[in-house]
Amino acid sequence: MAAFPALFGLLFASLVTAQTVDITPREAVRRVGDDLTVLCKVPYPIDSCRMTVGTTSYRLIPTNQDEEVVYAGQGLKFGECGAHIKHIKEEWNGNISCLLPPQSGSIEVTATMRLVVAKPPGNPQLISPPQSNFKEGDILMAQCIVPNGRPAAKITWFLDDIQILTGVHAPIISSEPGLDLETISQNITMNIGADDHGKRLMCRAEHEALDSPREAARQLVVYYPPKRTEPGPLTIFGLKIGAEGRLNVTVRSNPPPAAQWTVGELVLDAPQRNDDASVAALEPVHLGSGFYNITLVLSKVAKEDVDRTYYLRVNNDLGREEFSLRLSTMDEPAGVELGTGAIVGIVIAVLLLLIAVSLVVFAKATDRWCFAARSREHGKSSGESAAAGVVLIEAGDTIPRPSDTESAVGRERSRLSALGARVRAALPLGRDRVQATPAPDTETPAEEEKKGVVYAELALGDQTAEKPPPPSTEYAEIVYTDQPAQIKEDKE
Repeated sequence: MAAFPALFGLLFASLVTAQTVDITPREAVRRVGDDLTVLCKVPYPIDSCRMTVGTTSYRLIPTNQDEEVVYAGQGLKFGECGAHIKHIKEEWNGNISCLLPPQSGSIEVTATMRLVVAKPPGNPQLISPPQSNFKEGDILMAQCIVPNGRPAAKITWFLDDIQILTGVHAPIISSEPGLDLETISQNITMNIGADDHGKRLMCRAEHEALDSPREAARQLVVYYPPKRTEPGPLTIFGLKIGAEGRLNVTVRSNPPPAAQWTVGELVLDAPQRNDDASVAALEPVHLGSGFYNITLVLSKVAKEDVDRTYYLRVNNDLGREEFSLRLSTMDEPAGVELGTGAIVGIVIAVLLLLIAVSLVVFAKATDRWCFAARSREHGKSSGESAAAGVVLIEAGDTIPRPSDTESAVGRERSRLSALGARVRAALPLGRDRVQATPAPDTETPAEEEKKGVVYAELALGDQTAEKPPPPSTEYAEIVYTDQPAQIKEDKE
């Protein structure tokens, strides 16, 4: 029983001392024939260095550089024990360990790294449904297997030259018992569309032991109904009256489409001509990748041809598509194509403009920001005018007696309107009373310069600063005062 504590103490001492050894790299993948340098280091001088590669232990001496495995490092006195392996062998796949003398005691300290000697895998295998073609909307599930590599290969999926990132499942790595070779498999699920027709689905295997990737692929054949390449009604530009006219329409279809043209009461199934060969429907021409050019030829374009609408029906076993066409003798207008960035920029600019206009209107309506000072100045000037209680009335303006007011308004409407406007401009909201007094008879030289000016004294109604009166129509009541006899005689 005493042997168990001794064994436990030995293992514990080995683990503690192993933590003081720094080994680089911790793991490395190399091909057969490559070189590798492994360096172990301790923080004290050493007097020996041993390295175990595969099943062979090498005692490394700095001065001996002629073996397959030789010393590497700055020297034993710096605590470095390194090995430079000049040519890696396949049987060396596994652990490499260094053994160094301890700083004290008799137990060697050690550290271990992992060397993987790369072995190329077998050819990739693409497993997919046995059907030769698919329909638009089908779900394709495929699997790629790359067997017996060391380490496992890396799988990537491509559709032609475009890498597939969606629908790719996590890879599964497995190995057979007793072998250090690994097999990797990966599944993919994809929705088949019309754009996938004619493309190659490919799984690519990459590995450290391969000079170039290996691939497995199959071509996709996708069937779909006819599809238009341009939305809405079509217009054929650039035709000339009296010359031959060609109506070309490009469609996508697989299998190949059948075309039928309708010109007024005339119906032509391509390829077909009318009785006088003035109208011909040509057979659809395959442009590649499922695109077809369908053409109607008018031997001579007449004015009535420009005024009518042409109809085209394209169909195959999976569906049909219909087109309406008009002719034009004008040149095709130059289109302005805007990219996504330009459209987004325009939308943002319009929104900023609307926000700026809204802020200006809000500030002006509520007398805020830059409009606040102007509002205070206007209120101050209005208050000063109201406090003075005097309104200047130009010479010649007549303040009628109460008994003559009705007739005066009729005769002097324009004068009283101007007078009322000046009074309202000088007063805040509220009902005001105006008392007009004539100038005294005695005039000084200074008063002679102001001759022709009549002063109106304003009697303001009760107002409070805390609660201004509500908006309403302004009124001014003219209170007549008796005039001197001389003025009456002059007026008569």
